[in-house]
Amino acid sequence: MAGLEHDTPAATALTLHQASRVLEVGFADGSVFRLPFELMRVYSPSAEVQGHGPGQEVLQTGKREVGIDELDAVGHYGVQPRFSDGHDTGIFSWDYLYFLGSQQDELWRQYEERLAAAGVERDAPMAVPTGSSCGHSH
Repeated sequence: MAGLEHDTPAATALTLHQASRVLEVGFADGSVFRLPFELMRVYSPSAEVQGHGPGQEVLQTGKREVGIDELDAVGHYGVQPRFSDGHDTGIFSWDYLYFLGSQQDELWRQYEERLAAAGVERDAPMAVPTGSSCGHSH
């Protein structure tokens, strides 16, 4: 999980837009970001997605239609979504949401490059891992 940065503005508003699959986040500095659920799911800060170190990231595919079934507050610093595909281990701090929003175009570009490098389509079903050393049961 991204650490809490002292200069990241606090979130002041959260709105789940289920039909358009977007989380709208307003911040104290006046910034408002519309984060697609797919982007959040693909860049989930969980170990299940990020791995336990550089180079261990798990490329996420088939998440274009993912929804958020529940969004729980985590202290005063973030939220934990439960995605419609069952993924619920990522805690999104305010600074991580701000990062996703402010870097959205670059993150999409990197995601498309990773898909191309892996030779998979964005909407391809997720490959079933043959073995996991994380101990996650998802």
